[in-house]
Amino acid sequence: MSPSATASVDFKQSPAPQPHNSLDRFFKISERGSSVAREIRGGFATFFAMAYIIVLNPIILGSAKDMYGHQLDGGQLVTATVLTAAFSTLLMGVIGNVPIALAAGLGVNTVVALQLAPRMSWPDAMGMVVLAGIVVMLLVATGLRERVMHAVPKSLRKGIAIGIGLFILLIGLVDSGFVSRIPDAAHTTVPLQLGSDGHLNGWPVLVFILGALLTLALIVRKVPGAILISIVAMTVVAMIIDAVADLPGEAWGLTVPQWPGNPVATPDFGLIGNVSLFGGFEKVGVLTGILFVFTVLLSCFFDAMGTILGVGDEAKLTDKDGNFPGINKVLFVDGIAVAAGGASSASAGTCFVESTAGVGEGARTGLASVVTGLLFTVALFLTPLATMVPSQAATPALLAVGFLIISGSVRDIDWSDYTLAIPAFLAMLMMPFTYSITNGIGIGFIAFSVLRVVAGRWREVPAAMYVVSAVFVFYYAMPALGLT
Repeated sequence: MSPSATASVDFKQSPAPQPHNSLDRFFKISERGSSVAREIRGGFATFFAMAYIIVLNPIILGSAKDMYGHQLDGGQLVTATVLTAAFSTLLMGVIGNVPIALAAGLGVNTVVALQLAPRMSWPDAMGMVVLAGIVVMLLVATGLRERVMHAVPKSLRKGIAIGIGLFILLIGLVDSGFVSRIPDAAHTTVPLQLGSDGHLNGWPVLVFILGALLTLALIVRKVPGAILISIVAMTVVAMIIDAVADLPGEAWGLTVPQWPGNPVATPDFGLIGNVSLFGGFEKVGVLTGILFVFTVLLSCFFDAMGTILGVGDEAKLTDKDGNFPGINKVLFVDGIAVAAGGASSASAGTCFVESTAGVGEGARTGLASVVTGLLFTVALFLTPLATMVPSQAATPALLAVGFLIISGSVRDIDWSDYTLAIPAFLAMLMMPFTYSITNGIGIGFIAFSVLRVVAGRWREVPAAMYVVSAVFVFYYAMPALGLT
């Protein structure tokens, strides 16, 4: 485990040190066993680990058409994506005081692009995202969302954290090109393969391998700033390789490691506020509209829940019972991010699991999120620079952090109680296997409720778990019932 992670355990077992200044006092930096330098490094590491969203979100949304055949402008989507990430992350840092960054959620943007937009206009679709965010905030205000999170047994929470560790590890391997999806044309039941053709080929993959080795070596040597050092170093290596080998742009994927001719870009705010709250209901009907809002809500609700629990646990912000003090503020900011994403046409904002890259650097407070948010703010005008870090240079951080999360959580699961161990096991496996945090949580919740009932221990299941499990059953049954 990294030295910063070890330090975070010590500070909770001894009297909190006195804050050095008002900044320290506001963010509780010393109290949480961190330092300003660690928070800054963590903020940079998180930004670089998730900067791909600046390119990816506009591609996903910009490639879809609404029912009128309209497409969103790519430049405006970049501005909307960056602005939402900057606003939400800064808010999380100042109000939530946790090292969790937010941006347009992957998965939710696909739902918006492929399920909502084809049935209505883009403003209608984004209006439904805003409504989902409002519902999330209402759930937080009434305490229902926090009760759901506190109803989750500790072992199942640890299983969720491990699942997130495995998930971000798989994300790192896929985004780097170290493993890839086997095309359906291959007629095989094996979903993934090594490299692009069963072999490790090409300079970009070599950059990832060298980055992974460098990151892990620096962590073993307990070098401060290991993850950030690796990201910067491998970006430089990638730029040199790209210049010397003259590789085609598609070899690197979404981000090409080239110094941009003009690093300054003028933001285009044309999509901001282009929303129709209830127009979608006129297009698809009230019932279908409610189901669309429910689909967005469910994905945002539980994706964020898993990420918050996973990041909070890794950052040692949870108490001995696995609860997250002050989580209501974090959850409320997440709800604001959902609504803000819809209002800007960037799709729902949500907590990013890549925040663990910053936690791996020692980040423990909202100061790291403020740093990340400020970097996104700068990216509004320097988007070409923000998108020059290739995924092959940033994804080794996910490999390292995945290991740290798994190693720190697996021992805390009660493997002797099968009604806890099996749901935790299913949750941790379903996240990477279905490429969805929400699916892992849903299957884990359902398994826990069912197994406790079968074991005659139904009284030990909190009422909130029964309700949420029933909601997930309905969610999974919606296609069979013809409700999607």
